[in-house]
Amino acid sequence: MPIPSETLSLLRWRARRGLLENDLMLERFFEQFHDQIEESDLDPLNAILDLSDNDLMDLLLRRKEPEGELATEGVHRVLAMLRPVRN
Repeated sequence: MPIPSETLSLLRWRARRGLLENDLMLERFFEQFHDQIEESDLDPLNAILDLSDNDLMDLLLRRKEPEGELATEGVHRVLAMLRPVRN
């Protein structure tokens, strides 16, 4: 079940970043997947949003993969939606 629009709005506001590249990828994510984000995605998405801009960029660009507590099925699901499609 998709999350309420109020929750989605709060997530979008929280996702604002200092690096323009991160902002653009996160905005694309919300535009493309806004109706597919589920309750079970909230904790993994918040864990990703807790990362520093540089760590987030490394994950988004596949320079690194999630490690430790971040290496969960939920984080991998959200990352799959966040990451740009490879050509």
